Amino acid sequence: MGKHDGFMEFDRKNPGLETVEKRIKGFSEFWLPLSQEELKQQAARCMDCGTPFCHSNCPLFNVPPDFNSNVHADQWAEAYRSLVSTNNFPEFTGRVCPAPCESGCVLGLIKEPVAIKNIEVSIVEHAHHTGVIKPRIPKQRSGKKVAIVGSGPAGLAAADQINKAGHNVKVFEREDRIGGLLRYGIPDFKLGKNIIDRRIDIMREEGIEFRTKSNVGVNVAADDLKNNFDAIVLAGGSTIPRNLDVIGGKLDGVHFAMDFLSQSNRRVAGHVIRESRKLHAKDKHVLVIGGGDTGSDCVGTSIRHGAKSVIQIELLPQPPLERPKDLPWPSYPGARVLSVSTSHNEGCERYWSILTKEFVGENGKVKKAKYVKLNWKNVPKFDFEEIKGSEGEFDADLVLLAMGFVNPDPITLNAFGVDKDGRGNAKTNEAYYTNVDGVFAAGDMRRGQSLVVWAISEGRECAREVDKYLRGGLTRLNARDRTFSQLV
Repeated sequence: MGKHDGFMEFDRKNPGLETVEKRIKGFSEFWLPLSQEELKQQAARCMDCGTPFCHSNCPLFNVPPDFNSNVHADQWAEAYRSLVSTNNFPEFTGRVCPAPCESGCVLGLIKEPVAIKNIEVSIVEHAHHTGVIKPRIPKQRSGKKVAIVGSGPAGLAAADQINKAGHNVKVFEREDRIGGLLRYGIPDFKLGKNIIDRRIDIMREEGIEFRTKSNVGVNVAADDLKNNFDAIVLAGGSTIPRNLDVIGGKLDGVHFAMDFLSQSNRRVAGHVIRESRKLHAKDKHVLVIGGGDTGSDCVGTSIRHGAKSVIQIELLPQPPLERPKDLPWPSYPGARVLSVSTSHNEGCERYWSILTKEFVGENGKVKKAKYVKLNWKNVPKFDFEEIKGSEGEFDADLVLLAMGFVNPDPITLNAFGVDKDGRGNAKTNEAYYTNVDGVFAAGDMRRGQSLVVWAISEGRECAREVDKYLRGGLTRLNARDRTFSQLV
């Protein structure tokens, strides 16, 4: 390590943020980078811990001790090479990943953990600005062709890896622009779309083809892909939202969160939204149902729209501030520890253990949401009871359902004849191979709703199996016959 006692000398320092008053006036990213000297000090906090659990906690198996050491030594190009050896898109994960690596940081046992996420995004930004990142076109081509269905993080990672292996790749995206969830699901204030565009430009120069407005199973025939490509990767994501079946659920003003976020992102990108389809929070009482990241994104977006008030409610009880005793270090605690996002700090009321009972409307438009408070007996078994006399109601001109996703759109899976698991996801073996010859699946379409970092990991692992298959190391027969007992 660059400085063995750095963790004793330096405290954790996070990047600065624009003031709330300034940042909510627009949708630009608002984090203020640390100086290179400050970053070197932060990297120096990385301990010579022997067993770096930050490595094993990361779905991509990033190696923070290596790139931290590089940063401390002012070896920024080497730091970038270390980073991208395991992660195709650190500019994405450095912005939107919840950093499970940091929950496994050994220093976190006694002090605040190393600021791995911020160091990661700082490395990739430095590499972009100094010209370290350049197109690297494969020197040889195999002549094999691969179709990737879906251009979210899993599809892009698979495309990038398969292209690096020398195969010809074409990505099919049903939307008008590339990026999937990254493009139309995550607000610009968390991930500026210029960040996606500059990476896509590099991938194009490296030989990857992108085809938008191509909905496989609708306006692109699955048989055409099977007849014209040597392998196909289905990476369309988990896109069917979980609904809330209560009285008044069909009132005007009750919408799925992703419809709201997607339209907002399109508006920021300059799309013209028809007045009849307009979803906007200006001067409205907004109720966000669901306490996860999507719900938080709805909060920040609504505030920027100029909402009159924003309330976020969650069915589950409020998590503790510190990890529970039954989830010891270095386990990633996820939602079992209270998360407070920058959006929450911009002006939002939050409530837990709340069950929505009914939406009440006037002239067909939602106006209020009736609820009851819950007493939880057993969270893992979803055992709770309603508290008598705790009924109440929230003003709600706009209700956003942010309760997660249940499964991928079945249209593409059905078009290929892919078997599904019990949750409606693509069923594969451990080689990411479906029941259909030459067809693989990865990302949320295979494992269900998860993190961007997991999607990238899935795309990379699937790409490795596709490469084996195309080079003859994995025949169609033995790929398909490999055990299905290790489903994710």
